[in-house]
Amino acid sequence: MTRSSLDVAEETPLPAPRSNRPATIGHRIEYAATRFLFFLFGLIGVDRASALAGGFTRFVGPKLRRISARGEENLRRAFPDWSENAVRRAVAGVWENLGRTAAEFAHLDRFDPFAPDSRVEIVGAERLRAVAAGAGPAIFVSGHFANWEVMSVALKAAGVDYAVVYRAANNPLVDALIIETRARVMSRHQIPKGKRGARALVEALRAGRSLAMLVDQKLNDGIAVPFMGRPAMTTPAPARLALKFGAPVIPMGIERLAGARFRLTVYDPIAHAPTGDLAEDVRSLTILINEALEARIRARPEQWLWLHRRWPKDDGAPA
Repeated sequence: MTRSSLDVAEETPLPAPRSNRPATIGHRIEYAATRFLFFLFGLIGVDRASALAGGFTRFVGPKLRRISARGEENLRRAFPDWSENAVRRAVAGVWENLGRTAAEFAHLDRFDPFAPDSRVEIVGAERLRAVAAGAGPAIFVSGHFANWEVMSVALKAAGVDYAVVYRAANNPLVDALIIETRARVMSRHQIPKGKRGARALVEALRAGRSLAMLVDQKLNDGIAVPFMGRPAMTTPAPARLALKFGAPVIPMGIERLAGARFRLTVYDPIAHAPTGDLAEDVRSLTILINEALEARIRARPEQWLWLHRRWPKDDGAPA
């Protein structure tokens, strides 16, 4: 990236925080607590912060039965041969990973995979460099694996001009804090999910800018395709945009190796030959994206976010 393009990037306005939920007293208390934790985690260092938060959520999380029961049932359905002990151990690991990820948000600048003292080893870095060198915009897809923020940190470190798609936090004050933090270590080009950001996705690709998307969560108005052996409402946006702009879809995986250290893998673009039937092409490419995510989940199931409502309620999963 040239100096002039960096200057332009620094002037890019940040998205406005969530505006459909006015800040309440509860929001202000939550925001104050979040700022305090950011300060505390920053003060004690990344290793201690990660271990402290991970230990806390590993202990407390499984006691939140409504949420943990959902994760346990999801795991039983995905891995029907697992014992109950294996299911409970995996859910405890999910909670620990979630706590560690939250604490590590205060130390995102430590996860540049190209830094001399990096905590992230990277496989397939040449694929990032090719996009950064002008191979054309790409659509990078991943899921809520390990510390999922590492993907966007790596894209910026590799010099990729990209926009990151995010889900706005419910608390507008916390949402603004997250946007500002990501702008420092990721991209100022941040696109909220949903109708609010739909046009921005197209504009980014038209400008030659790549996209970074986490595409493993339920979308009520998505399309139903297989995921972990069960039909799941899935966003068709990556497939539609890839077909419209001829952009490669590049899966990325993140593994937590030990503590606050990771391996980031950049895979080959998904091989897909369009047939000319747009609806079927979107469906088939979306299935291939889900299969790429599923492979990463099955490799390290305790590092994926099993706690959310990924599948329909009427298939037997807890509400």
